Amino acid sequence: MKNTKHRQIIRRTIEARISGRVLPIIGSLALALFQSLEVGAGEPARTRDASGSAAPSTLTIQVDETVAKVSPILHGLMTEEINYSYDGGLYAELIRNRAFLDSATNEPVHWSVANQSGAEGRIRIVATHPLTDKLPNSLEVEVKAAGAGRNLRVINDGYWGIPVKPSTTYHASFYVRGDTPTKNRKTGKEEGTRFEGPLAVSLENADGTIVFAHAETPAVNRHWQKIDLTLATGADVKPTGEGRFVISAANTGKFWLSLVSLFPPTFHDRPNGFRVDIMEKLAAMKPNFIRLPGGNYVEGNTLWERFDWKATIGPLPFRAGHPSCWSYRSTDGMGLLEFMGWCEDLGAQPVLAVFAGYSLKQQCVEPGPLLEPYVQDALDEIEFLTGDAKTTYWGAQRARCGHAEPCKLTYVEVGNEDYFDKSGNYDARYTQFHDAIKAKYPQLQLIATSREAKTRTPDLYDDHSYRNPDAFYKDLQHYDKEDRKGPKVFVGEWATREGSPTPNFLGALGDAAWMTSMERNSDLIVMHCYAPLFVNVNPGGMQWKTDLIGYNNLESYGSPAYYAQVMFANHIGNVTPKSAFAGATNVFLPYSVTRQTQTGKLYLKVVNPGATSQTVNIELKGVTGIQEGKSITLRATDPTDTNSITEPTKVVPVTETLKAVASSFGYAFPPWSITVLEMTAK
Repeated sequence: MKNTKHRQIIRRTIEARISGRVLPIIGSLALALFQSLEVGAGEPARTRDASGSAAPSTLTIQVDETVAKVSPILHGLMTEEINYSYDGGLYAELIRNRAFLDSATNEPVHWSVANQSGAEGRIRIVATHPLTDKLPNSLEVEVKAAGAGRNLRVINDGYWGIPVKPSTTYHASFYVRGDTPTKNRKTGKEEGTRFEGPLAVSLENADGTIVFAHAETPAVNRHWQKIDLTLATGADVKPTGEGRFVISAANTGKFWLSLVSLFPPTFHDRPNGFRVDIMEKLAAMKPNFIRLPGGNYVEGNTLWERFDWKATIGPLPFRAGHPSCWSYRSTDGMGLLEFMGWCEDLGAQPVLAVFAGYSLKQQCVEPGPLLEPYVQDALDEIEFLTGDAKTTYWGAQRARCGHAEPCKLTYVEVGNEDYFDKSGNYDARYTQFHDAIKAKYPQLQLIATSREAKTRTPDLYDDHSYRNPDAFYKDLQHYDKEDRKGPKVFVGEWATREGSPTPNFLGALGDAAWMTSMERNSDLIVMHCYAPLFVNVNPGGMQWKTDLIGYNNLESYGSPAYYAQVMFANHIGNVTPKSAFAGATNVFLPYSVTRQTQTGKLYLKVVNPGATSQTVNIELKGVTGIQEGKSITLRATDPTDTNSITEPTKVVPVTETLKAVASSFGYAFPPWSITVLEMTAK
């Protein structure tokens, strides 16, 4: 029977709600559609006209009548160090535990030693030969027996393996110093052995039987020296995510390693930069802004584990790193200026979150004198980013770090999710930050993270929403009722939580419906960004499910929800025309419509979250003509369909020519679909 499978799917979801289980689909809307599917031979119930024919819904758009302006920076990105988003993800570093600080017990985690053909030796972490005061640990390698064909091999396994690709040049670097004999004060004799290089560096397969690339260092001496090498793979190399990085020694004695690093080619060839495939996916989203350095990552679990921006600038040997909020250590290789480089590479402006005196474990700084150092730290941070290199102290420090020109900064967010602060003092803390920042930088727009900030009126409030599809569908008019006379809104974190590790198509439908609401209210909502943005899909890589983009060390993919974001961000106008939807019985399709006044392009976005096609009569008023355009459709054959590492393009948009358009035309929106209709209206 036609639509039998669809009826069974929806019936199961409704029965799940009745039995008390979690409903993964669309609640009351699903129930209405299920009832309609039970009518006749699987045809949807519709209002009938006098002749008995089905009467489709009607969407009327008054093209020449504008009801609101669209925010020019509506769509953006938010990220933080969660799910190995930076280390092991966007940040392209391939060596894990590169500074030997990842273990509280000083175990050499992710490092091992292998003896070849009778070589003997061991490794351990010591603090006797610090590279800098920020990187006190080094890896001591003791070679007890070695020689020609008998190498001691020190191995790093990377983030779930080292990715190796053909015809690729990798940049390896590390600091090394060798042992020298010392004189015994009593006997006057030298004790110990002198270690003399060189060392061999290679990329190999998991068991060391295949060498993909190889290089040698100069001779090692008794002082710390930085080694820089290139490792180039051949065209015949088969891509693998199970490689390993190896430093080999054929001489006896001891040597020490610090800050061992391996980078593949980076996006725009930026030093200490970003992974190419992930950046290409972000560029396709055309983000107008990036909220940084993140949410909980700003606060830290304790005051001492917050994002201390001053500890993230300057050369890597002077960045100690710090514990993140999610049970692993951040290298701080992706520091404040790297965040700025990220924005510049994507043509996006930063939305800077400053630490506001509150940490996740309810450590809160009292407003007043105790808070003042943190306020000053925020002022220093703003000066570092925007200050003139010749006339300001922190602007000069930025220039010394290699970024001579000031960064563009418009928005500063004071804290993150301070509505969780049980002390109730965010209003006073926000007031102290507000007064200090506005006094020195009156042009900046300030964002409050809690609506408890009332003593001083912020420019924007930051709203966060994590929901299931049903909750988003029921709340599509949330911002329609918001006061337009108060502060604007930044929806700084939101997501439809359906699917793991990335959203399935149910999640994409909920996201798209919510985005139609935000677009329709973009005179009030200045910016929005989905969260979390990234997840490493390897075992142990995920701390929070339902994330926009998934990856392992070799490949990445966009979820269906990712493609919904791409569709919305790439097809948007600058004004919202007047429109009205007259739905048939039990039918409402979330939609938004915007127009680009300079080109005349009209963008209609429609979400059909149901199991049957829905035909809509589209009436375009106030136009003299319509040019044919295109349709972009994201759909699934089953609402639980999703993308993955093994099926990265199972659900992707399809673009077709939109023909036979006129001032009045009908369009059938497929079941379980997100559609963008692009036309040019004269």
